[in-house]
Amino acid sequence: MISTYQRLKRQRDAGEIDGFTLIELLIVIVVLGILAAVVIFALGGITGKSAIAACQADGATVSTAIATFNAQNNGTNATAALLTTTPSATQPYIQSWPNNLPHYAFEITSGALEVSVLPAGIVTGTGVYAAYTGPTSCSGVS
Repeated sequence: MISTYQRLKRQRDAGEIDGFTLIELLIVIVVLGILAAVVIFALGGITGKSAIAACQADGATVSTAIATFNAQNNGTNATAALLTTTPSATQPYIQSWPNNLPHYAFEITSGALEVSVLPAGIVTGTGVYAAYTGPTSCSGVS
């Protein structure tokens, strides 16, 4: 065993064996872990901001679809089904109903758009819906 150690030491001193020691590898792993933790904490607030932006964009899209439907169909209240299906030979007003259940939900009641900012873990239908009055209606999205 001593002869093996001496042989490996001679080879290492002569530059025949290249590689990293265990300590060097552990230091690199620790540094990478610290960098990953910093990135994760830095990006933590981004998801909340993206949910608010998505709510605002979905609300604007559905509001525009409702306004277009009401302009073309006097006296008819818009519903989700009427907006997503084609009532005539033209294209539907929106391709699909916006759905982001962990964060918010939209609903049409008597032709008016309503938004529910859903608490975490609550499914649609149990949230409290309020009239969608613009981008500020999405301020409670988390």
